[in-house]
Amino acid sequence: MFNRNRSLQQVAAIVSISLVTGCSLLGDEGSDDAGPIVVGTTSAPSTLDPAAAWDGSWELFRNVYQTLLSYPTGATTPQPDAAKSCEFTDSTSQTYRCELREGLTFSNGDKLDAAAVKHSIDRIKEINAATGPAGLLGSLERVEAIDEREVVFRLNKPDATFPFVLATPGMSLVAPNDYPAKSLREEGGLVGSGPYRLEKYDEGEQAILVRNDSYKGSADRKNNAVTIRYFQDSAEMVKALRSKQIDITYQGLAADDIVALENKGADNEGLELVESSSSNINYLVFNPKDPMANKLAVRQAVAQVVDRAAIAHKVYKDTVDPLYSMVPKGLTGHTTGFFDDYGKPDPDKAREILADADIDTPVPLTLWYTSDRYGSDTALEFKELKAQLEDSGLFEITLKSRPWKTYVVGYQKGEYPVFGRGWAPDFPDADNFIAPFVGEQNALGTPYPEKQITDVLLPRSREESDRANVVKEFEEAQQILVDDARLLPLWQGKQYVASNEDISGGERALDPSTIMMVWELSRKTSW
Repeated sequence: MFNRNRSLQQVAAIVSISLVTGCSLLGDEGSDDAGPIVVGTTSAPSTLDPAAAWDGSWELFRNVYQTLLSYPTGATTPQPDAAKSCEFTDSTSQTYRCELREGLTFSNGDKLDAAAVKHSIDRIKEINAATGPAGLLGSLERVEAIDEREVVFRLNKPDATFPFVLATPGMSLVAPNDYPAKSLREEGGLVGSGPYRLEKYDEGEQAILVRNDSYKGSADRKNNAVTIRYFQDSAEMVKALRSKQIDITYQGLAADDIVALENKGADNEGLELVESSSSNINYLVFNPKDPMANKLAVRQAVAQVVDRAAIAHKVYKDTVDPLYSMVPKGLTGHTTGFFDDYGKPDPDKAREILADADIDTPVPLTLWYTSDRYGSDTALEFKELKAQLEDSGLFEITLKSRPWKTYVVGYQKGEYPVFGRGWAPDFPDADNFIAPFVGEQNALGTPYPEKQITDVLLPRSREESDRANVVKEFEEAQQILVDDARLLPLWQGKQYVASNEDISGGERALDPSTIMMVWELSRKTSW
């Protein structure tokens, strides 16, 4: 996930709910005498093997695995982490060389050298897991381990975004002796070289992280231990925050809970809420295998009826913004294509679209959503979508849901006619809001062969290292997406972090992908 032209950590608003005066949000960094810092989230990993994850599992990976490049606090472009240096060595952005830091080891003591880097990247392509990040490596021809510390990536076409790809947790480095070259790791736990070791993992419940003393990289750790607790819903998580069972929340705060936390009162005494910008988006996917979702007129009619502003206000209490393009606001190349073409919600226009295509109404559609991945507001969002579509008199909607782990399997198999997805960018560039969703193999498990995008516009844009010069290509690509209406953007989120007043660093702990770098968290020692 890469940052496009702005820092996602720029704080838009800080709401202090503390009754104590004179407290600084930044505070002084404290010791770990009070035990590990406990982070709460509703985003549990689907796997511990990087070769199988192109999802929220990256939130854990960022803290326990290492990548060649990453984002130090405040950075919006990739900087060396496991690498000492990286650069393109040619003028066409097709040869990328990295030199590793000296003395790198994995948490089990194995050497992390160029051969391990090659193994880590090669196995992603070799295994080619349906839920894995192999799709990010479309431009990679081969990896060469020149010597112990030098590794070279040969690309099959110019790709100025390749450094951003290497900075994603999907490219986490793994120990060759513990991660098979041609199959996924079956043992529990993990072996990484990141800032923390995974000391204990209880699936769906908690991940206990302790300081990795052998770590060599860019992270400046401000604590010695962090425990991540996984919750099923926002209310349970906020209850744990108020009762001091956890110190800080990350993903999954529901709109009602955000609004409640903004209010001063006894329930919120000693709590702080930080709001920051985000490039996270939410959208609908139409499966071409479904006889109704495959009809362009049906998709256009849905696009004509859906009221994004109502969803943002009624369901999310204005904690999200309506989105009219797959590329979010704040990024180079953003457009408002769906608003430009469809205007305000209009059931009468939708009725004309269906009538012109000789499609009988009401149109039956089944909408799927995950019951536990994006927070408890998701169910309310889909109830609102159902109400909007059925109130038009044009659709008959059935809602179904599954927990994330089985939900992923279902959409990868093409089981859902229409389904909801969220997207946190792999790296901050408009490319990452288009490329992952098109082509025969993509992040959605629904082939979308659009050659003008995959064979012309994206390759042309990747030849340009100055991303401000590729606006035309991204605008054209977005218009194609609008015309097809295979992907229907709904809203763009904001990032909220709630914490107890003795926790420092929450406002600077998010990288450009809004992944929490837990090493930035600490306890305050003076007031």
